[in-house]
Amino acid sequence: MKSSDREFIAEAEDILNEAGRLLIEIQEGGPKPDGVNAIFRAFHTLKGLSGLFGHKGITDLSHALESILDDLRLGKIAFSDRLVEFLFGKLDNVRGAIELVKNGGEPDTAADLDEIESFRKGLSGPVSTQSLEGLLDETILKVLSEYEEHRLKTNISEGKGIYFLRKVFDIGEFDRSLENVMKEVKGMGELISTLPTSEGVQPGNIGFNLLFSCPKPFEELSEYFGEALEELVKPRTVEAKPVSISLKSASTAVRVDIEKLDRILNTIGELTLTKSAVKRVADEMRETLGHSALVLDVYKINQSLERRLLELQSQVLEIRMVPIGQIFGRLQQVIKRYCKEAGKHIDLAMYGEETELDKYLAEQVIDPLVHIVRNAIDHGIESAEERARAGKKEEGSIVLKAFQRGNHVVIEVRDDGRGIDFERVMRKAVEKGMVEKGAVLQKREMLEILFTPGFSTKESVSEVSGRGVGLDIVRDKLSGMGGFHDIETELGMGTTFSVTLPITLAVIKSLVVRVGDERFGIPLTSISETQAINVPDLQSIEGRKVYNLREEMLPVTSLSEVFQFEADKSDRSFIVVVGFGERRIGLLVDELFGQQEIVIKSLGDYLRSVKGFAGAAEIGRHDVILVLDVESIIEESLRQKGNLHV
Repeated sequence: MKSSDREFIAEAEDILNEAGRLLIEIQEGGPKPDGVNAIFRAFHTLKGLSGLFGHKGITDLSHALESILDDLRLGKIAFSDRLVEFLFGKLDNVRGAIELVKNGGEPDTAADLDEIESFRKGLSGPVSTQSLEGLLDETILKVLSEYEEHRLKTNISEGKGIYFLRKVFDIGEFDRSLENVMKEVKGMGELISTLPTSEGVQPGNIGFNLLFSCPKPFEELSEYFGEALEELVKPRTVEAKPVSISLKSASTAVRVDIEKLDRILNTIGELTLTKSAVKRVADEMRETLGHSALVLDVYKINQSLERRLLELQSQVLEIRMVPIGQIFGRLQQVIKRYCKEAGKHIDLAMYGEETELDKYLAEQVIDPLVHIVRNAIDHGIESAEERARAGKKEEGSIVLKAFQRGNHVVIEVRDDGRGIDFERVMRKAVEKGMVEKGAVLQKREMLEILFTPGFSTKESVSEVSGRGVGLDIVRDKLSGMGGFHDIETELGMGTTFSVTLPITLAVIKSLVVRVGDERFGIPLTSISETQAINVPDLQSIEGRKVYNLREEMLPVTSLSEVFQFEADKSDRSFIVVVGFGERRIGLLVDELFGQQEIVIKSLGDYLRSVKGFAGAAEIGRHDVILVLDVESIIEESLRQKGNLHV
């Protein structure tokens, strides 16, 4: 992909995310002028951007959508749910076109353009009959744009007062002063037009006439603005509605391609190896030369290098972090749309939007989360009639929550639906030959069945879920990110699906262990504790090894058995406890070498199908070790049950 296309895609995706958020706002709060204008500007910007980069199909599509929004902002068409749903659908089409550009293609948007034109012709709206004759000076009307004239007529028809505010500023600081006055005006009503004027303005100054509407009477406003205010149209009502003010923070930002940050982190990884080499040389020099001045100098240099590397690594990782609120905003769009398709009313609440996550992980986790919320809407939340019979309020509830736990970010999707019916899960599992009839499974084992490829308790395919893409895809995606999943459910009360991810995958701390003659890295983000044990203390329950860890029976898996090679023949060993909650197991290893920072490298396409490994890393004297994919090992361990045929 060309670097210019990377810039276009990054800009375009930001624009579409903002357009989607604004569409939700006007869907929920009605077509407020500022919101409609903002969406109009978004598509106008996308039209110009795509034209600049030579993507004609996207330019034409953006222009067609811009035209519909222009009709809406000018009052030529009426606002409706049908219009919003159509715009949401076309927003997806634009996303698809951009995805095609990302993959090196060029979209054909002819069919979309025909559909938009046909839809636009079928729209109609009330044409304002409000006359401005005699209400305003003709010189003012002549300089108003079509949109400004429309907003003027709309405000008069709604009974609001129309006012003229004359302001003169010093030319050296007029921009800041004018901005402050505009904020004051917008806080009281709607700013319709800002017109520069030279009439009665002294040299060195600049004047502006601000035309605005407000439901408040002239007497109240004149106390605030003074003699500079003039009333053009008297308000018919003095009852003012509360004004909702949205405060947005302004920040300076530079967009950086994440691949460039990856290259910097790779360089930091190489420097980390160099730092380790310097420390090793210092240790060898101390053994040979003792505590000489030269040896102490090398130690100081190594310490300084270590501090600076940690600072650099921390700063680069900070650049990669994005607030999870960006993901929640996209999920909000998905939930609103699928609720419409499923015919269900759902109240959405979001918490912890400020929690930060690595940009790469944030982008990768969106698909699993979309599938989880689809399942919550389709499988979890009952119909209004079913909820009423169960004594619940007719409107369902979905809660999105994110929070940091140590070096992890936890994302929860909680619904108050029907919960998971384990009897139904067992019937389906027996029907599919996955479980022997009459088998008795623990709750955790039944939950694992849900993650079997192709498994579903749904009797029929719906538009929301049940498309043959099961929870196994969610599990595989999370595993590839070094993440974990957990489910808590209660029949009739609801389900909570938890996703636990490392904050970043770029540079991680790893515990280096030995099994037989082989060394492996285990990400510290996956480890809760380590324990030295006597091998004879291991017990066996139903053919599986377990260890009594503080009165809790912990399943134990030997890495030598997982990868089928010889381990040490010794009565002393170590258990590395990995996973969270009920999905915890102990990995049996021969020796612990301590922590080490590593940069994980992919094993490549050729070895992608090899299970159990997240990648490889270089340590010590340029030795290469394999890094374990803990989630896949946990999954395989929990499935090794005699009566589960999966």
